[in-house]
Amino acid sequence: MLLPVNATFGAVLAALLAVGATVAALAQLGRGRAHLAAGARAAVQLLVVSLVIGWVMRSVPLLLGFLLLMYAVAVRTAGRRLTTNGSWWWAAVPLAAGVVPVVAALLLTGLVPVKGVALIPVTGILIGGALTATVLGGRRALDELAARRGEVEAGLALGLPDRDARLEIARPAAADALLPGLDQTRTVGLVTLPGAFVGMLLGGASPVQAGAVQLFVLVGLMAVQAVAVAAVLELVARGLLHREEATTAGAGRV
Repeated sequence: MLLPVNATFGAVLAALLAVGATVAALAQLGRGRAHLAAGARAAVQLLVVSLVIGWVMRSVPLLLGFLLLMYAVAVRTAGRRLTTNGSWWWAAVPLAAGVVPVVAALLLTGLVPVKGVALIPVTGILIGGALTATVLGGRRALDELAARRGEVEAGLALGLPDRDARLEIARPAAADALLPGLDQTRTVGLVTLPGAFVGMLLGGASPVQAGAVQLFVLVGLMAVQAVAVAAVLELVARGLLHREEATTAGAGRV
């Protein structure tokens, strides 16, 4: 076992959490309390999830229900990060568009069996990647439209449709959401050893097997994130996913 779960483990975790929160507070980053809350929440959630996963692995219906719960939480999280109005639920589209085809292909080809020990971590990684890409791409696109509203209006005045006028402004900003995934893939093994690789090694797999699994995860993540960003950009361009201030620029019209 790499990390013994004992009093020392808890003390080190608490110390690291306190250091992060203190630095955030002293640097006036405005995230000190959020840092503590996130750490405490993660501890509780991981404890509960660890117990739940051991239970749902016994039944395929329970397994599928757990995956749907993961997806629902991701949708709600992404929606809240993007907007506070009723359009938040559109975040379900880029998440599903990115994750569902990849997971379906893995199951149909037999690369991932319908077993919790394999399906839950793989699907969780893909949902997490889609969540990050959706939030980053959507926020950047919405922020850019708000900051450059005059340029959108100029495009409309020149006769561009609503979608095209917004797309011209939002596309470059949304594309930046792909950079973290691309950089992670480019530097894998040279700068970092990602979780899948380390987990496989700790589980007894050979370095070659661990490398193959990690490559598979990274390539799958790039596909998922590309689809998610393209989908959220389209929703923003069509005004389906918007902020309140965007309504004055014709949000909601297709």
